[in-house]
Amino acid sequence: MRSVSQLPVLPGFPVSRPRRLRATPALRRLAADVSIAPSDLILPMFVREGISEPRPIGSMPGVVQHTYSSLAEAATEAVEAGVGGLMLFGIPERKDAAGSGADDPDGVLNVALRRLRAELGDATVLMADLCLDEFTDHGHCGVLDADGRVDNDATLVRYAAMGVAQAEAGAHLVGTSGMMDGQVGAVRAALDGAGFAQTAILAYAAKYASACFGPFREAVDSSLRGDRKAYQQDHARTVREALAETALDVAEGADAVMVKPALPYLDVLRAVADASPVPVAAYQVSGEYAMVEAAARNGWLDRDRMVAETLTAIRRAGASMILTYWAAEVANFAR
Repeated sequence: MRSVSQLPVLPGFPVSRPRRLRATPALRRLAADVSIAPSDLILPMFVREGISEPRPIGSMPGVVQHTYSSLAEAATEAVEAGVGGLMLFGIPERKDAAGSGADDPDGVLNVALRRLRAELGDATVLMADLCLDEFTDHGHCGVLDADGRVDNDATLVRYAAMGVAQAEAGAHLVGTSGMMDGQVGAVRAALDGAGFAQTAILAYAAKYASACFGPFREAVDSSLRGDRKAYQQDHARTVREALAETALDVAEGADAVMVKPALPYLDVLRAVADASPVPVAAYQVSGEYAMVEAAARNGWLDRDRMVAETLTAIRRAGASMILTYWAAEVANFAR
């Protein structure tokens, strides 16, 4: 690759001065080559069983655990604003070692999916998190063996059942987020076998054991003790591992892939976007959201500018879709 100083300059023409295109807001808008449309954004939403009114999440100002009715209202507003999709997470009243509520047709997540599909039809892309961590009493993303370790293959059986239950409930797309080996292939085979060949899979291909997930644990009332470093990716690895994980998921049938979190892993996002033959999503996770909101509340930065800047950075790094808790707000602002 040539450096900027090696790029040719036409004889007789002066060297360009890029600052000329920054002189006014109109010039900056005209010259901008990175943009975010509301349809590029996906709104993560939490629905909790057994509550009568929305419950605020302390570490995520402005985000709540919804009732079924408040979920429908907020989802409709987001879709009317132009948000491209909704990603649902369920918080059950009761948990057990197998996460049995995950594939229960009367479980909180599947009930919410059915209600939203009936309300919204195909007006949006209705997505569901396909992982057991919200439903297990130990808080891990899979079932445990006799030694207390996550059993990869036994977990795949649970994921397959969960994927079919979500498709039956109305999900257009399921998000395989547990980072189990073979999860995409297992869910794809189960969906196809149950007659849901049109249900898409968003594979969390590069999901890191990140400190940025802290507020999310509060949001889903996580029971986790310890960490998930044995199955989520290590931040000290180069992009080669992320590319290998992505290639495996695509080979198993992923329709889109995910990098999560977003901002600490923009180099990974760029590499995956350059290599992937399928669309690439990035999740601006709870910790990213909480840091901006907390700093803004302390007057340390301009909140709206920071929201725009972080989303633009994620888009510039190669994301074709972004999961963000600001999705509805940004979409409304764009209208």
